[in-house]
This record gives sequence, C-alpha cells and structure tokens, in this order.
Amino acid sequence: MVFNNNTAEQTAELLLQINAIKLNPRNPFTWASGWKSPIYCDNRIILSFPEVRNYIREEFSKHIEEKFGTPDVIAGVATGAIGIGILVAEAMGLPFVYVRPEAKKHGRQNQVEGFLQKGQSVVVVEDLISTGGSSLQAVEALRNEGAIVKGMAAIFTYGFDVSVEKIKEANIDVYTLSNYDNLLKQAVYKKYINDAEFDALKEWRLSPSTWNVEV
Repeated sequence: MVFNNNTAEQTAELLLQINAIKLNPRNPFTWASGWKSPIYCDNRIILSFPEVRNYIREEFSKHIEEKFGTPDVIAGVATGAIGIGILVAEAMGLPFVYVRPEAKKHGRQNQVEGFLQKGQSVVVVEDLISTGGSSLQAVEALRNEGAIVKGMAAIFTYGFDVSVEKIKEANIDVYTLSNYDNLLKQAVYKKYINDAEFDALKEWRLSPSTWNVEV
C-alpha cells in the first residue's frame, strides 16, 4: 500500500528521471533469478542525487511518523537500504541499525548490526520489495532479537502476488513511497513508454517468471 497517491506519482517520476528505474520491454534485463524483465530498479542511485535523496528522506520521515508514530530505532535492510535508512534515522533524530541477509560467520556473528535492546520498537526501511523474501527475513531477525517491529517503509514495490501473500502471513504493515501501478501511469503520462510497451509491462507483472518479449 502506498503512503498516498501524490507521493507515489512524484516518487515514480523522480526514479524515472534519474534512471533508478529503467524500462526496456524491447531489450529486457535478466535478473539474478533468471527472469527476463522489462524493468530494472536500482534505488541506490538515489544517494547520488542530493535533491532526490532529500525528497525521499523527508517523505519517509513524515509518513513513518504519520503511520507508525515515532519508533525507538530505524532499521535498514542491507545493503540497498543502509544509506537511505541512515538518512531517515538522522532526520528523525533516532538510532539506526542495519540487518544483514544472514548472521556473520565470524566475530560476534551478528545479523543485526548496531545497538538494539530487547523490547525497543523498530520501523524497517527497505529500498525495494520484489518477492518480499529478503525484506521479511530482516523483520524476522529483528523479532528474534526481541524488537517490536511496528512496520516497514519501502521506496518501491513491484506488487507481486507472492509478496502480498508473504507480507500478510508475516502480519506486518508495509507502506511504500511508490509502486508499479503508479510507475506505469507516470511512464505513459511523461512518454517514457508507448502503448505497446505499457501493455508488455502490465503483462510481465502478471507472470514474471514466464513472460516473453512481444513488443
């Protein structure tokens, strides 16, 4: 669920402008999973554009407080959301931790890095939700440390059915600055894509693992 539609449209436009999100149905990207995809999202690029990163920081800070109140700690999901998570924590005047995909094999063998006390409330900051697996692993790790996870805030989600179901099963409220539907709306409005490409992008989201290029 997006925080609100105005933010969703503006965020989508900014991500397209700086090429954090690239759309190319005619020459699709190959994801690590092997899926052929007409879209590629790399929100780490946001950090290289001060005006955009400031906008994302301020929108996150404002909406997190509106939806979840002020948590004790902001947690970023490694590695993509560490940078933006720190910015949000700084803006809100809160401590910051980050969550690794898995515990380290050496040293203190931490999965959650930083100072986190049992019983503290946490809002998780994520850069991108695809299938939801890595995002919810971070939630589980925080809960295992005794944290009270109030919710998750992400920059963007593809809105796959599998992620919606996983989030529901995890019993966590998730809000995003933008999503796939708003992205396509802005891409058409601003003429980043034509009607045929719009149709291809819609079809891909319905079955990304079996999608074939037909533009």
